[in-house]
Amino acid sequence: MAPSWSVIGAPSTKLTLTEGRQSGATALGYACCMKMIARWLLLSAALMLLTQWDSGIEVRNYGSAMLAAAVIGLLNAFVRPLLILLTLPVTVLTLGLFLFVINALTFQMASSLLEGFQVHGFWHALFGSVLYSLWSIVIDAALERFFGPRGGLPPA
Repeated sequence: MAPSWSVIGAPSTKLTLTEGRQSGATALGYACCMKMIARWLLLSAALMLLTQWDSGIEVRNYGSAMLAAAVIGLLNAFVRPLLILLTLPVTVLTLGLFLFVINALTFQMASSLLEGFQVHGFWHALFGSVLYSLWSIVIDAALERFFGPRGGLPPA
């Protein structure tokens, strides 16, 4: 950072407008990244807690829970919208209740992809996906209060 000159002629180390924006953008990016990591760790803990409530869901250790939370998140981001689109007529006929089945299927799909995360049966997947979704809502609300809306990003 090059020193700028004030009115009197003494060197000053004030940040220029663009430099301030760059450091602010870095701080906002850091806040968003921290919020995402905190959400991932808390959802992993929620999976571990889920094993205590439902004997049909098994997680080997916390590392497996972290991997399972990441896989569930990826499946919800990429596969779930495709399943919703393909089953839209059934979803409309059931007034949206078929979305619970789609959630259970993605939960069970994650189980089939991983060794350390196992779901034994559809009903366990349905119960687990409903509880996992509820905990996700609570975790998102808590993180929004802690980090602010949109992870510290300014309003759009």
